[in-house]
This record gives sequence, C-alpha cells and structure tokens, in this order.
Amino acid sequence: MPDPVVIALIAGFILDLLFGDPRWLPHPVRLIGRLVSWAEPRCRQLIANEYLAGAVFTLAVVTATGGGVWFIIWGLQQLHALLAGLAMVYFMYAGLAARDLAHEATAVWRKLRQGDIDQARQQLSRIVGRDSEQLDAPEIVRATVETVAESTVDGVLAPIFFAALAGAPGLWAYKAINTLDSMVGHREEPYTRFGWAAARLDDVANFVPARIGLFLFGVGTWITGGNPGQCWRIGWRDGGKHRSPNAGISEAAMAGALGVRLGGTNTYDGVIYVQPYLGDPIHPLDISCIPQAVRVMYATSAAGVVLCLAVRLVVN
Repeated sequence: MPDPVVIALIAGFILDLLFGDPRWLPHPVRLIGRLVSWAEPRCRQLIANEYLAGAVFTLAVVTATGGGVWFIIWGLQQLHALLAGLAMVYFMYAGLAARDLAHEATAVWRKLRQGDIDQARQQLSRIVGRDSEQLDAPEIVRATVETVAESTVDGVLAPIFFAALAGAPGLWAYKAINTLDSMVGHREEPYTRFGWAAARLDDVANFVPARIGLFLFGVGTWITGGNPGQCWRIGWRDGGKHRSPNAGISEAAMAGALGVRLGGTNTYDGVIYVQPYLGDPIHPLDISCIPQAVRVMYATSAAGVVLCLAVRLVVN
C-alpha cells in the first residue's frame, strides 16, 4: 500500500509550486501567530523567571501546534480515510513556501529592472528584517539573495525533512518553532531571556536540514547548469563564519552557486551589525543574481523532495 505521507508530500509540493499561498486562504501560520500572542503574556505572568517562562511557552506552542494537526488528521480518519488524506495534503501544501519565496524575490527584481529603487526597497522590506530604506541596488540584490538562500532551508527543506520524519504533525511542529524564532527569538529586549529557548530550539531544529541542504544546494546548482563543486567548496569553507550556526551554510552555498560575495554590513532598527563575507566576488551582485538564486532554490527544493522521499521509502 502506498505511503500516505509520501503521496501527501508530493501532492503538497506540486500544489505549492502551482498556487503558492493565496491571500484569501486562511493560513495555519497566522493561527500560530495568534496563539503566540495569546500565550506570551500569560506565561510571563505565571512564571517570574524569564528563561523558564520562555521555555515553557515554547514547548507549549510547539506541542499544541504539532498535536493539533495530529488530532485533526486523526479525527478525520475516524470519519473517512479520504478526509484524513485530504487534510494531510493541505497541511503539507500550506507548510511549504517555495512559490511565495520566488514570488516575493521576483517582485524585488522587477522593481529594480524598472529602475524604481524606492519601490524595490519597499518590496524588500516584506521579506527581510534589516533596515532597507537606504540600501542601493547591489545591497538590495544581496539582501534578496541572502533571504532566498536562508529561506530555502527554513521555508522548504526543513519542512520537507520533518514531514518525511513525522508526517504533517512533524512539519507543523517545525513551523511553530520557526514562527516562534521569528516572533520572539531576538537578542534585544524584551526577548533577550524570554526568547532564548525559542532561538536555540530553532538552531537545533535546523541543524541537520541546513547540512543536508549544503549537499542539495550543490545538486540544485548542477541542475541549473552551475558549478556544484564551487557551491560545496564555498559552503564548506565559509558556512561557519556566520553568527547563525545554520544560516551561514545556506548563504555560503548560494554565494558559491552564483559566484558572488555575500555578507557585509546590515542595519537592524538602526543598530549596525557586520557579517563576515561569504563567497568570492567572481561575478558582480547585479539584478540577474535574483532570478538565478530563485532557479537554484527551486532546483534545490525539488532535489530535497526526492531525497527525503527516497529515504522514507527505503526505511519503510
């Protein structure tokens, strides 16, 4: 009998490629965001120690999300297997972000191609946390390429990895971790201590997918006609330079895939951070880098689906 997780993941990936995230369709991540906003003040009130409060809060949100998805699928299974199967497909589809990532990056590219740098900055601000108001065209390109690289892992490869491990509940437990990191996993107050557990759990959750991703970025580079050896070499050489234990790997791999240099000075809420350089400046950071990065992202994502499903089929 075919593995329902395999079927659901393939169907979900195809649906994501076709439709992305329609704005009219309620998305589970928004529900996670509401749960986070509801639970945070209550955990802070109940537990005085911020580290402990943040740990309990993180565990509760992740458990509630993964458990909630499991319960929905289980409940529908009691009614009819087809309903449970459709729910699995939906949760797989909603948990992947390749099409949306490509759409947002391409929107930045279009504004740059039109010479409208103000609109390009505004479009960029939708997908990055850094200050974008003063960025010139090469810096906008760099920010976009870095975001595509990092999001290839946390928006596609890691969800696929956890789906292959534990089905839709595993995928959505990971999505909760990733959402928590983006909402509370900050070094600045008021989350320095409260958000520590969420940030560290996100590091742990992405550790294996990011390193599998280094191999897959090389495959994606080869599929798109690039030099996979250069991708792997730069990813291995420079991946550990980044302050994030995982993001640096994907950004360095993308830098190698495109033959560009990423990293440098970023500003967040007016605070300047200097990131080490990743990659070699073989080619300039011009607007052609954005569609190239998108193509590598798509090819890497497809390779990730094939690898994870192959492993699941072999293991099962």
